[in-house]
Amino acid sequence: MFDVLIIGGGVSGVSCALVLGSAKDKKFMSDKKIGIFSHQKSSSLQDALFNNAYGIPAGKLGSEILNESIEHLNQSYPHITQIHNEKVVRIEGEAPNFTVVTNKNSYQTKAIVVGIGSANTFAIEGLMQYVIPHQKALPEKERIQLKNTDHLVTEGIYVIGTLAGWRSQLAIAAGSGAAVATDLLTLWNNGTQTHAHDSIR
Repeated sequence: MFDVLIIGGGVSGVSCALVLGSAKDKKFMSDKKIGIFSHQKSSSLQDALFNNAYGIPAGKLGSEILNESIEHLNQSYPHITQIHNEKVVRIEGEAPNFTVVTNKNSYQTKAIVVGIGSANTFAIEGLMQYVIPHQKALPEKERIQLKNTDHLVTEGIYVIGTLAGWRSQLAIAAGSGAAVATDLLTLWNNGTQTHAHDSIR
């Protein structure tokens, strides 16, 4: 049983995983099991070039960021389970007992974070009832989002990045994933507000 499974290995999903991973030494994290479906093929970063993203050198390719971020997660936080080459097709159950079904396996989890982009090809059974037109994209692009309140779709299911209704900017997507990570940390800390920072002091 996972405590949370993150669906999507793009900006928002890996950002969420990195923040959760960095909190490993907090007392309430000692028994937490975190996983991420690190599928990246449909990420909009595959064709991206960055000249205007905070902290990223001008001319950086999105495809490089995708590879480097997964390796960063693997090297820095190996306790997070990375599930490669599986596509989520269905979600069953309700909090805190979900089943996430892929094209190859099924997994049990208490919570789910969905961050796989806003393309109208979205087709995860069990979430289709939450699909609405994207509120911050041009109508002709036919983008979609999941209906949510501050990233929460329904109890135990969070949505991040462009699928949460945010605009397609790397910094926004990364911040969205990090925000939900701190929501989960706060939940696991018995509702006491918390986050995860490193320091040179």
